Amino acid sequence: MTVCVTCGLPKELCVCESIAKESQKIVVRIEAKKFNKMYTVIEGIDQKEIDLEQLAKKLKAQLACGGTIKENRIELQGEHKQKVKQILIEAGFAPETIIIK
Repeated sequence: MTVCVTCGLPKELCVCESIAKESQKIVVRIEAKKFNKMYTVIEGIDQKEIDLEQLAKKLKAQLACGGTIKENRIELQGEHKQKVKQILIEAGFAPETIIIK
């Protein structure tokens, strides 16, 4: 049995990630890149506490779009502001911490 080094609870009962999800300030915005392509950019997620790779994979699958992780932010192809907020809420992030610009 492994124990979380942060909270001291067994890994199955660890609450660090859910606490981390409530304390983030996430900004979702649209950015125009080259050839005027629109990208949805998600910033403010702490990479140390939340697995960005896993979250990006989930977002790309549910939105049926391509995307990448650059400089601690997730970039998704297309305009998905409202859908991204809904998926983040379903993933356990607090709605009041998600700011849409």
